[in-house]
Amino acid sequence: MEAKDGSFGFDFEVSYTEVNLGSSFTYTGMGRYFEVMFTAQGEATLISICFDPETHNPVELQQQGWQAILNNFKSYTETH
Repeated sequence: MEAKDGSFGFDFEVSYTEVNLGSSFTYTGMGRYFEVMFTAQGEATLISICFDPETHNPVELQQQGWQAILNNFKSYTETH
């Protein structure tokens, strides 16, 4: 994963462990577990991510990072 301006990046290799089309998927990588869930809310979809935090950065910073990714994804899907 890399910032558009190249100012920050890191390798993120995972294995998908379960895929439930239209509702959720899970994956593991770097000794961590992640779950992504999709919940219909009228004409919108709520996307939730649960994850095992890594130990190098505060949990709050990690939550902010994932929220920024979701916000960018939302903007992209609304304009394309």
